[in-house]
Amino acid sequence: MGIFSEREPEQVDVAGKALKCLVCGHDRFTRREAQLNTAGMTLFKLDWANVSGECIVCPNCGFIHWFLPK
Repeated sequence: MGIFSEREPEQVDVAGKALKCLVCGHDRFTRREAQLNTAGMTLFKLDWANVSGECIVCPNCGFIHWFLPK
């Protein structure tokens, strides 16, 4: 496993329930973080200050489930 390799897909719970992919029904996922850019922050070149959301990616079909920070 290399330094930039993804972890093995895992089960994810959301609000106390096991998540299933909305497209294919798969029940294992990988996690990523993605920045949520806004037009105003981009206008002032402050993209780095935007919040990040968590992406739960289905390795079976590639669908991305987005979750905002709490």
